[in-house]
Amino acid sequence: MTGITLTAEQIRNAPAPVRQWIEQEVIAALGLAPRTPAATPPQVPHLVACSVEDMAGVLEHIRGVLPAVNVLFELGRPGISFGRPAVMTFRLMDLLHHTRLSDVSEVMTCLEMINQALTEVKKDASVRFCGFDNEGHCLIAPQTQQSIATLWQTMMERQQAARAAPAA
Repeated sequence: MTGITLTAEQIRNAPAPVRQWIEQEVIAALGLAPRTPAATPPQVPHLVACSVEDMAGVLEHIRGVLPAVNVLFELGRPGISFGRPAVMTFRLMDLLHHTRLSDVSEVMTCLEMINQALTEVKKDASVRFCGFDNEGHCLIAPQTQQSIATLWQTMMERQQAARAAPAA
């Protein structure tokens, strides 16, 4: 058997899949939960693949709530894709860390605001922006993650163009 020692900083800076693996190993080693294979996403009814236009509409609905905007754009980062049909997974603890909110309940509140905004944009109360598994992950459609990333990139390009226009 070979051992390895990692500092808290090394773990914090490790890629998300590595942190998730370490977390699962520690939980299993301490006997806090039975060791199970990688979680399968729950069947989330109407978890929709959102377009860039859908995400722009959601942003319009939540723009006055900065924490919800931060959570939305965090979901534009690459996540871990798995399952059939594929879903992108994001650890709620990572969202908490990146958005600097005080606890997971605030992250959940923001995600529910985003879900509610999407139901208004789509005019369909049954659609869901995200779902959750029992291991502390937020699940979204891969197309939704791409749409959020594209929206962010478009906003940054417009901002850069606006800055460059007066200078020219």
